Amino acid sequence: MDNNIASFPCVYFVGAGGIGMAALERYFLSRGKRVAGYDRTPSPLTDALIAEGVDISFSDAVDAIPVEMRDPATTLVVYTPAIPPSHPGLRFFREGGFQVMKRSQVLGLITRDSLGLCFAGTHGKTTTSSMAAHILHSTPGVGCNAFLGGILRNYGSNLLLSPSSPFSVIEADEFDRSFHTLSPHIAVITSTDPDHLDIYGTEEAYLESFAHFTELIRPGGFLVVHTGLKLRPRVPEGVRVFTYSRDEGDFHAANIRRADGSVIFDLVLPDGSVIPDIEPGVPVEINIENSIAALAACWLTGKLDPDSARAAMKSFMGPARRFEVRYREPGPGGRVIIDDYAHHPDELMASITSVRALYPGRKLTVAFQPHLYSRTRDFAPGFARALSLADEVILLDIYPARELPIPGVTSRVIFDEITAPVKSLIPLKDLTEKVKNTNFDVLLIAGAGDISTAVAPVVDAVSSN
Repeated sequence: MDNNIASFPCVYFVGAGGIGMAALERYFLSRGKRVAGYDRTPSPLTDALIAEGVDISFSDAVDAIPVEMRDPATTLVVYTPAIPPSHPGLRFFREGGFQVMKRSQVLGLITRDSLGLCFAGTHGKTTTSSMAAHILHSTPGVGCNAFLGGILRNYGSNLLLSPSSPFSVIEADEFDRSFHTLSPHIAVITSTDPDHLDIYGTEEAYLESFAHFTELIRPGGFLVVHTGLKLRPRVPEGVRVFTYSRDEGDFHAANIRRADGSVIFDLVLPDGSVIPDIEPGVPVEINIENSIAALAACWLTGKLDPDSARAAMKSFMGPARRFEVRYREPGPGGRVIIDDYAHHPDELMASITSVRALYPGRKLTVAFQPHLYSRTRDFAPGFARALSLADEVILLDIYPARELPIPGVTSRVIFDEITAPVKSLIPLKDLTEKVKNTNFDVLLIAGAGDISTAVAPVVDAVSSN
């Protein structure tokens, strides 16, 4: 770590409840730092962080900042771009001469002296980076330091530490161009479907941001990119480029078998050799490609052991809220509740089609909360098309996150275009009662906002019915 950064005994996080921030908070706690911060509302994640030793306040008043963290000589301030510049605490730190850094800048400093496996993409980056971290962590004598965008269910954390390992696994977030602070040894790009147009404005600017990310790969490094993307990489001289997908590319699957709720395939490597019998522990269709991407990155480290890789993939439970089965009623034909983070139309489409493949012929109800006014405005037709694949849709109000309302943009712009046989539009507070009175076989709860807080109450209501 940069000596100047390491010299601070206190670290304060503005936006402490974000999943990416949580990994850094845990990292600094492991280094013996005093860690505190602010977030807008409590959540299961803030509860966990508080239990681990982070002092989190839910008041944005300057008086809520711990006294010992009001000295610029002792306190490093880390913030997420989701926090508006007008935030009183952030203004206090900036005007007071504190060293104030974006989360991505700190992550870049921490990982710059390691061999970084950086996973980027509109979707898929959390799962692929988590898979790679689990593979390396499970390989004797290898290990990794991992900063992830989801809580790994295998570990109950989004931070893995192996102090002697040269490898870091990093979820490279394109929001606010955060991934431009990284210097990957191995970069993986899973997808470049336009998103965050409130930041980028156009698809061309979005793609340009990914192209610049490829320029940051270190000499002698590698780029692994999904086939068929519009992206035009600009890798430095000496960087080798590989492609992957389910059916073609330098890395691809062969001999795919599906039976008894499992998926098994053979991984074909660029040299033509094969690692047989890869079985993803979360057997949804998209995880074939996610597994290929993760295994490709690990193979390029030169440390991939086939037996360890097979065992790691089979034991991989997935990140929390990535197609996570939260309830399965005993007996044949029992009801199922699945929780998923999907918040882009393509993610939602993939999630719904995966449910259909796993539970053919069952009545599917989808409860979905749109995330951001701008994303709803930009992709409403795509959301409606995906949701129309369900038998019943329960649509919630938009979760605004960092945004102010946009005139004329509500969940109704999606709702009116949904063609599912049954649909309703309700506030989040009514979701549990609505589900209690809904006849379903499979319930998919999807979205990136505070719909996550409703999952446990819904499961409790269904399981006690």
